[in-house]
Amino acid sequence: MRRGTLRALEGVHDYTVLRGPRARFYSDDISGKPEDANIRNLGRAIVDDFATIRSKYQTPKNPIVLAHGLLGFDELHLAGASLPGIRYWRGIVEAMTKNGIEVITTSVPASSSIEERATKLGADIAAKAGGKSVNIVAGLDSRHMVSRLKPPNVDVISLTTIASPHRGSAFADYVFDQIGPANLPKIYSALGKLDIQTGAFRQLTRRYMSEAFNPNTPDREGVRYFSYGASVEPALWSAFRGSHRIVEAEEGANDGLVSVTSSKWGDYQGTLVNVSHLDLINWTNRLRWLVWEMTGNKRK
Repeated sequence: MRRGTLRALEGVHDYTVLRGPRARFYSDDISGKPEDANIRNLGRAIVDDFATIRSKYQTPKNPIVLAHGLLGFDELHLAGASLPGIRYWRGIVEAMTKNGIEVITTSVPASSSIEERATKLGADIAAKAGGKSVNIVAGLDSRHMVSRLKPPNVDVISLTTIASPHRGSAFADYVFDQIGPANLPKIYSALGKLDIQTGAFRQLTRRYMSEAFNPNTPDREGVRYFSYGASVEPALWSAFRGSHRIVEAEEGANDGLVSVTSSKWGDYQGTLVNVSHLDLINWTNRLRWLVWEMTGNKRK
């Protein structure tokens, strides 16, 4: 899942590892890197250096559901429906499908509350899975759907989360502290006029997750839970440099928004080393490849 992206979990929680221009998944040995000790304390390190897409993957028996996170989308049309849209899971669906994996993509309100997003997620899966049992790759919305909503026509085998803030994020806390209680209604009002829902934002705080969400969202018996975390040391020009510093001071190793500690839920599969939150959906790879090809180089 790093600069390539989703590793489609092979085996019970089926999956596939997609990798982009600097990726190679394997290895617990990351000696020589400054954060080695921290990562080793937080689980298996998954090092990703060269970026290739494997030619063969173990194909799961059941469909894999890809559900986007906060502010995500399935396909975004900026210039009208007549022109090709921008796909959230760019390159990932194609690589998985090529290997015979049945992939279902879903779309939920970008910034609505977990409860609203979970309801739409359940409806999407029910409509697209055709009664088949599914493995889900998603986040907090799926946890709520599986634990609380339990749609009768949605049978979930496993839920895998990737850098999901199961314990909230120190950066979310920081943003709310900076805005202040007095200004928050004004911000929400302005966003409302732009037709931007705000239910999800407060739910990203550590207090909400520890006091409200987690105590009321127990794991569902019969569903296997897996998780991955990610860690990066942002470059000077990285958009995540400031947020990374804030999260690191409070929670340690992180991907620029979510800490490794917060990412752990269920059977922790490991930490994706040198991977930012944006890398996880393959977007930075696309930008890197574009620059690479514009300078006269070709992908190998």
